Amino acid sequence: MARPWLSLFLLLAHASTLSSAFCPAFPTALGVTTPGKLSSSALRSPLACGSGCRAAARIGAGRPRQGTLVEGLQMNRKAHQGAEQEFRVTVLGGGSFGLAMASVLGKQGIPVTLLMRKQNDVDHFNTNKRHPTYLKDIVLPECVSASCDPPSALSDATHLIHAVPCQYSREYLRNIAPLIPKGIPLVCTSKGIEAGTLAMMNDILVEELGPDRSYAFLSGPSFAKEIAMGLATAVVVASKDTAFGNEVAEMFSCETFRVFTTKDVAGVEIGGAVKNVIAIAAGMCEGLGMGTNAMAGLVTRGCLEMQALAKAIGASPVTLMGLSGVGDTFGTCFGPLSRNRQLGFRLGQGEKLEDILTSTTEVAEGYATALSLVEFLREKLPRSYRMDLKFPILFGVADILKGERTPSDAMREIMMLPIRTEVFDYRENSVQALLERKRRAAAMGKVKKTQ
Repeated sequence: MARPWLSLFLLLAHASTLSSAFCPAFPTALGVTTPGKLSSSALRSPLACGSGCRAAARIGAGRPRQGTLVEGLQMNRKAHQGAEQEFRVTVLGGGSFGLAMASVLGKQGIPVTLLMRKQNDVDHFNTNKRHPTYLKDIVLPECVSASCDPPSALSDATHLIHAVPCQYSREYLRNIAPLIPKGIPLVCTSKGIEAGTLAMMNDILVEELGPDRSYAFLSGPSFAKEIAMGLATAVVVASKDTAFGNEVAEMFSCETFRVFTTKDVAGVEIGGAVKNVIAIAAGMCEGLGMGTNAMAGLVTRGCLEMQALAKAIGASPVTLMGLSGVGDTFGTCFGPLSRNRQLGFRLGQGEKLEDILTSTTEVAEGYATALSLVEFLREKLPRSYRMDLKFPILFGVADILKGERTPSDAMREIMMLPIRTEVFDYRENSVQALLERKRRAAAMGKVKKTQ
């Protein structure tokens, strides 16, 4: 039977050429079972034979033996972590992804408390170590417990993981904010654009919990069920606090769950939000029976729209070529577990939107995000943009969800768009470029007045 890390190693060997942030901190390439201790998987992991061996070689003289390697790894961990500490994590939200995150940490012996809403769910979980509704076939480790009492769940936590859907996050955070100790860092797994305010998760968190704590945003091709089952998964965590980003990567990383780091929070958030909308379009394409050629073309063009939006708000296009961009998009558009893809598929099959939304207990965040995204585009991007030409897929999905077009009509219109070069250069129309041109024009005006 294939080792669980083999497919992941092949994936990351290719992915490393896509991101300049590949393996930015040595500990992220190692499997860690408990804080401050190396797991045996760290020595077996194929990733530890790359930058890991080179780092150990620099620490010790000569070719490193196993003992020298272990000493080198321990020294490197202390250099990044300073001193060993015990993690105690509280997961905000008891849905599928919150359970998946608890599973990853619990398997490494890290105590985790799931903060749920219903006492019945708490009692069932604590008795059976499984949720009665979400991922109900997955048994979580003994060190994972559940609670619906915020004061007790939050009082001794060293880290928080936010796994509440974007549209419900603000109210949820506002209610528990007085109970969260100051300075506790938070890892956010939620994605999307809030309806009404057009705020992304970074904005919501800072507005509700304040700027005086570190935030990180985890994203990438990561279905909750596969994570909880222990299948190989690679994600990226974005944080403006480099030390915290590295700490999160080290805390989560193990033989089947690899975490890479970046500082591009905006890029990761855009990728995580837009990919859900593209997945709805891909599902509709499949539901209409348009074939693989059409779906592949649509997803590719959708990724270009995602990249254009990221460029326009100042995010790095390189980020969108990594796990949080095309990686997450491919998984969501082609994966059978994708709720957003399933929503689009059922729309393409002719079902009514209301019936689809009421038939499931899990949230397809692409629905609300698609409607907010078109307003975000109109408000945040320069008015010179021709939105219908530059973002036809994103606007087309929103029109379908609002009932203004049918899936078949929208797909037909996309195929009839004007012929142009494959990759349109948006740099001249970005917000930064526009501001720079205004600055130069103002400077030239001052020069002329002095002459």
